[in-house]
Amino acid sequence: MSAHGERDGHQREVTPFPITAAASANDIARRLEATAFQARNLGQAVSIWDAMLRDEATIFMGLAGAMVPAGMRPLIVYLIENRLIDVLVSTGANLYHDVYETLGHPHFQGDPDGGDDLHLASLRVYRFYDTLAPEHEFSIGERFVTEFSLTLDEDRPYSTREYFRLLGQALAPVAKEEGILTAAARHGVPIYCPAFGDSVHGLALAEGRLRTGKRVAFDIIGDVLETGHLALTANKTGVVYVGGGTPKNFIQQAGVAAYLFQRERPGHSYGIQVTTDEPQWGGLSGCTFEEAQSWRKIAPDASFVTAHVDATIGMPLIVSALAERSQDAIAARKLPALDWEYDKRVVSPK
Repeated sequence: MSAHGERDGHQREVTPFPITAAASANDIARRLEATAFQARNLGQAVSIWDAMLRDEATIFMGLAGAMVPAGMRPLIVYLIENRLIDVLVSTGANLYHDVYETLGHPHFQGDPDGGDDLHLASLRVYRFYDTLAPEHEFSIGERFVTEFSLTLDEDRPYSTREYFRLLGQALAPVAKEEGILTAAARHGVPIYCPAFGDSVHGLALAEGRLRTGKRVAFDIIGDVLETGHLALTANKTGVVYVGGGTPKNFIQQAGVAAYLFQRERPGHSYGIQVTTDEPQWGGLSGCTFEEAQSWRKIAPDASFVTAHVDATIGMPLIVSALAERSQDAIAARKLPALDWEYDKRVVSPK
């Protein structure tokens, strides 16, 4: 049943939002949960994430959209360092912008209407809505990735988890500040990137191949088997989706992939989605958790909520509230036994 279950939803009074001179993020989240519409959904997201932490669920996070250029990188680092997530699945773009910022190159505020984009192009400045990045500094990060890729072994393929762990370790000695990749490598949080080629990471490795002939290969099917096995061997799983896209579907399918190992699982037990996409266009980014239940990707009795709100607004409030509300649950969390040896464990049909 969803967070807005039919059995008791109509029995709760809406509590008008009280304004006080001082209120913490947790205070605001609790007050929002007693209101309506997307405010209620944001408040409910905090409660469901708190429940995931207390239930020792293995938490998968899908990260889409330009969250790092928008200034959300420290938020993701906080989630990793404090173990509010256990597995990160991201677009390659966010993971490249992380390299860029970790090397000390900032993004800049710009004109959301573009001003004169042809002038920006002549200056070799890239625009992401109201955010800018100079091409020269962008290229420095790309060159770092290219040179790193040339240190890898041609004799075997890499899972994207292995690749980003090694890249995080290579970044650490030159990092100007902690980033997503360096924090994940340091704290043992695996990162997957199912659409690796669709980013500067893909371009950087392509440049390395053209220049040297060296072929770095990836075992993308290994990623599928690993994440499916992680979901299968977890006690329970929860999902947090920022936006949708490939990361969301990659995590969704992990919830139903037990059949690959001749097993059955009910799907993910908890779900949070913060998105501005809508379901009526039929795309995965806007699809509801209820729709995912038809695929058995979400458990029949799962607790879930979707907040239709800009993630750059919703996520800072949610995570700030959790940092206050869930301190004891965070401190008590144990490192889950993440088992990637899907091909070395005989799983009997059941």
